[in-house]
Amino acid sequence: MGKASLLNLSFSLTVKENGAHFQFGAFTERKLEEGENAVEGNLLIIEDDAGISGMVADYMAKEGYRSTVVREGDRALEQFEADRYDLVLLDLMLPGRGGMDVLQQIRAVSRVPILIVSAKDNEVEKALGLRFGADDYIAKPFSLIELSARIEASIRRATQYSAPEAQAAPRAQENRLLKAGDLIVDPDSFSVRKNGEEVRLTAKEFQILKLMMQHPSRVYTKAMLYEQVWNEEYYNDDNAINVHMRRLREKIEDDPSNPRYLITLWGIGYRLGEL
Repeated sequence: MGKASLLNLSFSLTVKENGAHFQFGAFTERKLEEGENAVEGNLLIIEDDAGISGMVADYMAKEGYRSTVVREGDRALEQFEADRYDLVLLDLMLPGRGGMDVLQQIRAVSRVPILIVSAKDNEVEKALGLRFGADDYIAKPFSLIELSARIEASIRRATQYSAPEAQAAPRAQENRLLKAGDLIVDPDSFSVRKNGEEVRLTAKEFQILKLMMQHPSRVYTKAMLYEQVWNEEYYNDDNAINVHMRRLREKIEDDPSNPRYLITLWGIGYRLGEL
């Protein structure tokens, strides 16, 4: 990006696009003073309105951010697993899988800051979003200047402010790790590593593995797994369990057809292997 610089606002302009008002400004460039840091980050923008997402991505590029834009809920989850992001901007009204479901799926496997950007400007939606794990909520129409400030603040809280805490308690964090054979599961960071290499799991796959590693001597029936992972009553839906177990084995087992970690007890259920 060349020499580090910041952009100063000299005047503002309001533009109306698809019912939303956005503030823009003319900018002048200045060099960073000693001790200042250029603001950079990788954003995932989940927004079905191409006009809004493009406008946000262009504006944030001027602030030093890279953006990936997706417009559907299922595609958003695939893209989130495919890369690392510093913050997720999430619209609630998406085609297919809704924004609240996307929020819960991401939060189940990651602590990444999530900022909801939605036309649903009522207290109930805001309360639900924050309770389901969002870090902030901004209603449409919104100011791009304010949005940029909220993005920067959320990333700062997740990185700079949390760093001293992480350094202060390495032993406590190590004690929370779940280990079995070559697998290490970190419930705090929603991460899985095998032989030091990261294993990317979906939210449900992670929850299944974490549950079984937390109770290595326990045998789980399919009903027990379904009710504890899906939080729904089990109606003999073997397919959901079978598919997730198969995909999980494909990711963590050396030989999925001869598993060491996830052992099937025919007619009963599953248990963690004795490693």
